Amino acid sequence: MSSSQRPRHYRATIFPSHTISPRNGRKVSPISRTRVSRQATTLPIESDQSTSRPVSVRTSHPSLVASNSLTLTLPIPPSINHQYATVNGRRVLSSAGRAYKTQVGHHVWFALVRSPFKLTLRDRLLSEPLVISIKFFFPSSLRRDLDGGLKITQDAVCEGLGINDNRIVETHLYKHVDKASPRIELSLSTLPSSPTLP
Repeated sequence: MSSSQRPRHYRATIFPSHTISPRNGRKVSPISRTRVSRQATTLPIESDQSTSRPVSVRTSHPSLVASNSLTLTLPIPPSINHQYATVNGRRVLSSAGRAYKTQVGHHVWFALVRSPFKLTLRDRLLSEPLVISIKFFFPSSLRRDLDGGLKITQDAVCEGLGINDNRIVETHLYKHVDKASPRIELSLSTLPSSPTLP
């Protein structure tokens, strides 16, 4: 399909090995990177309880990429009740869950592509034990459980980086309230070396 024939609603997210359309979550043919929609500042935060559709919010929190760590500000994932669906008796990721993982992967990829440390960081993430820290900023302290968004967020970030999440050996979770700007502040880093005893 030529660019002139492509529907206006078409958007694509590029990952290191494939291209995914957020509209239906299916793999599509690679396209030029110059045509990728750069929407990193507009993130879905929570699924609307009545429609299970992501709600968009603008964030100005920057991504930081160092030689041994990645820090991102991400949307809050759908609630645990909206992350999965039952299909033919099997528990599978819902459309809202797939959309969330695609958006997080998009955010991870563009954070890396702008950084001079991307290759060094990825080599270290693939070879060293990792620590993940996630700070949840909810609109209300009573609205969501702290651990309900851990797995899908961890999976989405690790898939975006192309690493196995079994490399994570230490997890830190924090719960805060920010009604004006609900979000996740996530840090993934290599495990600091233990000091050598004299």
